[in-house]
Amino acid sequence: MKKVIALVLALMLMIPAFAMAEDIVKIGVFEPSSGDNGAGGKQEVLGVEYAHSLKPTVTVGGKEYTVQLVNVDNQSDSSKAVTAAQELVSAGVSVVLGSYGSGASMAGGDVFAAAEVPAIGLSCTNPSVTTLCDYYWRICFLDPFQGSVMANFANSLGAKKAYVLTMLGEDYGNGLGHFFTDAFKGLGGEVVAETFPEGTSDFTAYINNAINAGCDAVFAPCATTYASLIIDQAASLNVSFPLLAGDTWESSVILDAAKGKNIEVYVSTFFDENDDGAAAAEFVSGFKAWLNDNADKKTNNGGNDIVAAVSALGFDGYNVALAAIEAAGSIDAKAIAEALPALVYDGAVTGSISFDEIGDANKDMAYVKKANTETGAFDFVKTQTVAGL
Repeated sequence: MKKVIALVLALMLMIPAFAMAEDIVKIGVFEPSSGDNGAGGKQEVLGVEYAHSLKPTVTVGGKEYTVQLVNVDNQSDSSKAVTAAQELVSAGVSVVLGSYGSGASMAGGDVFAAAEVPAIGLSCTNPSVTTLCDYYWRICFLDPFQGSVMANFANSLGAKKAYVLTMLGEDYGNGLGHFFTDAFKGLGGEVVAETFPEGTSDFTAYINNAINAGCDAVFAPCATTYASLIIDQAASLNVSFPLLAGDTWESSVILDAAKGKNIEVYVSTFFDENDDGAAAAEFVSGFKAWLNDNADKKTNNGGNDIVAAVSALGFDGYNVALAAIEAAGSIDAKAIAEALPALVYDGAVTGSISFDEIGDANKDMAYVKKANTETGAFDFVKTQTVAGL
């Protein structure tokens, strides 16, 4: 009799667990927390986590589901990203967010497509992310636009010859360097281009090559691990030309590297924390308060409460994922994928989000910022639209 009672009690205890499992929807967070892009990946995840703290549930068909974030570290590595993507699929996620780093996104794309799990890229700007994968969408602008923005900006600074430095075999940097080169040459400029191997720590020879070639601007879209070394070594050589890069350089790592040095650093990016729009202002104030209440989160942000553009994209991406789940009326991954193409999300802090036929966001504006070497913050320089190019 005691065995029967024990069995009944055990089954009764299991019922709430089964009920809870049925009321959970899993969102995969496919980001690097280590490797060359670890710093940026952590900031992107912070935006997702903050959004989750505000909206931890989603209602589908009159039923409330608890949202569970499933985090994996793709280690900023294309080969390891495949294993990380497989881990998310095995965990039963309904939709994926990420990755910071186009190479990792492209590597994971085949895995997500095979499993028919939709992925929403947050800051992966290489065109191939979506053109090579029918199950990838993204909420950021693309590198052809970003490359043109920075080429035009270099031209506005009076640059006639630009030095383009990228890491050998790295999808993001090489793609962006290519689009910058095409746009800069189209403006009548001259380009000297070189690549450096992974693991490089001494960039003095490359910087001297730029000096000796008579270049008056350097465009170096690469991971912050290398960017900080380039900034430090360029400043030590007392270069007179500005250093330019894309969204990857919009990081506390860059600000720390440039602070106190006689160097000019400009970046293009997706968001400015001084945006006075109501949604943006509310996000910035709330995100800063949330960071300052949690020492670990603040550490992952670089030890300060500066709002990186990728954090804003992480925030928007999470809310787009919830909107897609609601539009699908289902937590089934395939149903969510079918709902994404027609989705329009107007509550985003980085601007209204909708998708074209490829899955790219309909966005046409970038922010250009300059690293303030005295305050250790980014100063707004200008916005740039497609129409203005």
